[in-house]
This record gives sequence, structure tokens and C-alpha cells, in this order.
Amino acid sequence: MDVNLLIRKAKITDVETIHRFITHFAEQDLMLGRSRSSLYECIREFMVAETDGRVVGVGSLHVIWEDLAEIRALAVDEDYQKHGVGRGLVEAFLAEAVDLEIPRVFALTYRAPFFVKCGFTIIPKENLPQKVWKECINCPKFPNCGEEAVIKDL
Repeated sequence: MDVNLLIRKAKITDVETIHRFITHFAEQDLMLGRSRSSLYECIREFMVAETDGRVVGVGSLHVIWEDLAEIRALAVDEDYQKHGVGRGLVEAFLAEAVDLEIPRVFALTYRAPFFVKCGFTIIPKENLPQKVWKECINCPKFPNCGEEAVIKDL
């Protein structure tokens, strides 16, 4: 499949699509679910990947502190996985972090090998600062979720 990909900042009109992607993968226990309310509040953090006018991937870059940001809610339509959509979104988030002068980006993920292919390194979750855990505390899987931490220095 040859994918002509457009990565762009998300719009309010993308919230339902973003919610559908996240809910789909959250129901498979592959990511943390998100409410529509939280998506509207954080819409400026999100980007979407489009091909032929159809959203095929979503994700966000959340600033944690002056030196750290997190890639969150990265989800790609199953029909478009392994076609560069996820990598395209990750590269867009890394470029945004560089523009913001944030030196490190991390993710908590069940798909660490994907991030390793994108240049991240697997680290012990305990190495991340305490600020990272504020959302984890409310997760029903905490503290035994099985996600791995990956990080990349820019």
C-alpha cells in the first residue's frame, strides 16, 4: 500500500474520530482510554495523520516539564499499520519538541519495539520523574499495567 500521508494539527472537528481511535484500542487494553472532555481540553496537543482525506492515525505530545514531553494516545488504523503512519506521527512530535526546545521525549507503551525502531531506548519506568505518574494513579491497572517506558534524547 502506497500511503500519501498528511500530518496536521488536530481540529475540534477531529475529536469524535480521535475518541473513536482511542476507545477502539483502549477496549483491547492496548492504551489508556480518554473522555471526550479531556480530548476537547487537550486538542492543541493532538495531531492526526490523513490519507485521501481520511484520518488513519492520531496522537498527542504532552509537555510534562521544561525538559520532558510525552507522546500519548498514539493510535493507527489497523489497515494502515506498518505503512509509516505511526512513524510519521512520532517524527512530527519529535520535530515539535525540538521547536519547543524540549530535550527529551518519552512514552509509556505496550509497543516498545515500535518506539525502539523510531530511535527510542527502553528504560525502567522508575527512572521517569514523579510528575509522569499523575494520570497513572487513577488507572485501574496501576501499578501493574505492563507498559514499558521508552525515551529519546533530542
